[in-house]
Amino acid sequence: MAESDRIDKVLWALRIFKTRTEATEACKGGKVKIGGVNAKPSRMVKSGETVEIRKGTVLYTYRIIQAPEHRLGAKLVPDYAENLTPQSELDKLRTPVETFFLKRDRGSGRPTKKDRRAMEDAWEQIDFGSDDDDIAEDDL
Repeated sequence: MAESDRIDKVLWALRIFKTRTEATEACKGGKVKIGGVNAKPSRMVKSGETVEIRKGTVLYTYRIIQAPEHRLGAKLVPDYAENLTPQSELDKLRTPVETFFLKRDRGSGRPTKKDRRAMEDAWEQIDFGSDDDDIAEDDL
């Protein structure tokens, strides 16, 4: 068992990222922090350290129990890392995502001014459930 290893390799071995390249890019992009400090891909992670990983809107938190020497099976991951992610962060995965898409025929080109106005009217008619209607304009 390794006492410490590169953070990108550990994140890949613990199945937090699908590929080591993804783990490296997350480190370079500032999405991985160790002890509140951005971690470079070559940063050595030791047992007992807390790692925060931002994936989309969710901030995952793990405590490294020990650095694995190779990629682990999913059932062995809890032996090497403890998931400390709060339930409030995990609930973000289940929030409904509302999308609105106006379909246009392929090859029809750019929308004309008339088409654009029709699309804007359609957008205005949609109620997204915001409470902004309760605010008076003079309060802004």
